[in-house]
Amino acid sequence: MRLLSAAVLALAAGCAGASEGMEPTHMPSEAQEDYAVFARRCSKCHSLARPLQSGIESDEWWQHYVARMRAMPGSGISADDEVKILRFLHYYSAEQHKRHAKEAP
Repeated sequence: MRLLSAAVLALAAGCAGASEGMEPTHMPSEAQEDYAVFARRCSKCHSLARPLQSGIESDEWWQHYVARMRAMPGSGISADDEVKILRFLHYYSAEQHKRHAKEAP
């Protein structure tokens, strides 16, 4: 299972890259696993930059967004995937908020 997770992370890192948000290897292991699900499911229909550069920081809005994406035909997002995707997006939003706070004068 760990080998599969490592392979998915490597694939996801290649798909997303630094230009689309974050470097997965710099995340805590729990976030890496959630990111792998996010990258695998969400990249089926659009670039990962689309949600990562959306500016959304609200967990409630992410819930709405992911539920809408889950309802799309062929998304393949299961209820378990939705939990992991939302957990990653919460982590990502919190990290972006911290980064922006450091950059502010």
